[in-house]
Amino acid sequence: MTSARTATPTGVMSGADIVVQSLVNHGVEVVFAYPGGASMPLHQSLVRYADRIRTVLPRHEQGGGFAAQGYARSTGRPGVCMATSGPGATNLVTAIADAKMDSIPLIAITGQVPTKNIGTDAFQETPIVEVCRGITKHHYLVTNIHDLPRVMREAFYIATTGRPGPVLIDLPKDVQLDTAAVDWDVPMDLPGYDVESRKAAPEQIKQIAAAIKLSRRPVIYAGGGIISAGASEELRRFAHKTGIPVALTVMGLGAFPSDDPLCLDMLGMHGSVYANWAVRDCDLLLALGVRFDDRVTGKVEAFARHAKIVHIDIDPSELNKNKEAHIPVCSDVKYALTELNRIVEPKPEIEPWVRQCQEWKAQYPFRYDEQFDGILQQHAIAELSRLTADRKTIITVGVGQHQMWAAQFYKFRHPRRWLSSSGLGSMGFGLPAALGAQVAHPDALVVDIDGDGSFLMNIQELATCYCESLPVKVLLLNNQHLGMVVQWEDRFMQGVRAHTYLGPVHHAEARGQGRGPYVEERYPDFVTIAKGFGCGAASIRRKADLVPALEEMIRYQGPYVLDVEVPYQEHVLPMIPSGKTVDDMILE
Repeated sequence: MTSARTATPTGVMSGADIVVQSLVNHGVEVVFAYPGGASMPLHQSLVRYADRIRTVLPRHEQGGGFAAQGYARSTGRPGVCMATSGPGATNLVTAIADAKMDSIPLIAITGQVPTKNIGTDAFQETPIVEVCRGITKHHYLVTNIHDLPRVMREAFYIATTGRPGPVLIDLPKDVQLDTAAVDWDVPMDLPGYDVESRKAAPEQIKQIAAAIKLSRRPVIYAGGGIISAGASEELRRFAHKTGIPVALTVMGLGAFPSDDPLCLDMLGMHGSVYANWAVRDCDLLLALGVRFDDRVTGKVEAFARHAKIVHIDIDPSELNKNKEAHIPVCSDVKYALTELNRIVEPKPEIEPWVRQCQEWKAQYPFRYDEQFDGILQQHAIAELSRLTADRKTIITVGVGQHQMWAAQFYKFRHPRRWLSSSGLGSMGFGLPAALGAQVAHPDALVVDIDGDGSFLMNIQELATCYCESLPVKVLLLNNQHLGMVVQWEDRFMQGVRAHTYLGPVHHAEARGQGRGPYVEERYPDFVTIAKGFGCGAASIRRKADLVPALEEMIRYQGPYVLDVEVPYQEHVLPMIPSGKTVDDMILE
């Protein structure tokens, strides 16, 4: 399949056109791309294909990488980003590493200096394949135009099959400019990459079902693998058929409805008391599409110490990596759940256990001081959740306290509505991820719940939102501090402020001498900045103004920043200190 505009009568195409035509062939609708000298041929081709593929110009390559992730996370389809060589390519590194940690299908295409200049320290040369070797699922340096159709085909296959992840394609400029006849049916050459066989054996399914039948205190521990596999419906069917309570990781939020009676919400460092206690006391832990991350397990040898552990994951390297499983199963989790749903039976004998979990849930809900006379971060998020409950809403976040409060207080009922940099914890993720999600879902309300520290890291993407007519909303919880680090300073470092105040250094807060909940010297002026980018904006502090301001933000036709003044002394609770156990949980 070739384009009459780009191929000669003999089917000869340039390398750049082969790449872009391959994107079209693989169903790519949008590319987040920032041009430069080494990638100019690719951009010229994108112009020629403008009626078939949309090019969104971010204002920073990292923003483009995170936007491609927002597109991928919210759709399940691969996101595509593009940058030039040298600094353009290295600006993608954080987004690539982030996609690797969270198993996000990403195609990162970088321009490179001509092949004859590679290794000469040419202008804007960086060996980006070597830089990214440990943070990609696979990577290519293409030095022959005839390899391009195969490489593009393999890249999409690798990024989207098995455990998804990022694939890097580095393209020297002369390869982009070269021409060749194209064989689109060239076979892939991937020896050793066999994901089709990763399905639980019948005897493994029977073994898991037998363990479920014997258990009296089972818990499902479900993660991002459920969402990646498209297995949310199978998980719901499994939980409802067996009656087993479900605890979710940060990556798993939305895989099971938060308003379902069996939902124990999030577990881990800032997870619910009831989820953590249920895992502590369970006799069977069904770990589905998870990796036993340290923020979930705490002291790993004490995690679920009384339980038989079943671990189902499509990536064999995850099995027994952090926590030894009694029944490790390398399988697509959707397939495994489908097979389990055929043979598992209701478990009325676990009703006392389920009642115990419900009692804990009623006794120890996520809570905050509702009498506080200003606006608390938790209150702002809870109100946003209430106001948007009946519409298609996608929430993105930066990283820090606001991220954890959003995970606690926003109610997620569907998968792919919660986009969070979870494994890598990349500040600056929220706004560009939101614009990527908005491109993919023009009918959705997309809200970036952000902190002022994270927001400042990619604030330039407000320009992209305005210029691309993307009505992204930003709920900015502005406490003038790096809140999560401040919380650790307060809890573990005697409250000494070590460069966590974001205002002018002459302010007393910089020396840790503040006593009130607010910083009176507000900096910077986010409303002026947002309006300078062409966005709507407002700032509030009074509790009575919160709901009207949220409603105005939601109604506004374009991108909008609502700057909410919140106290810097508020802590995210519960909290299990790093490396500790659930018995060390801080509740107040």
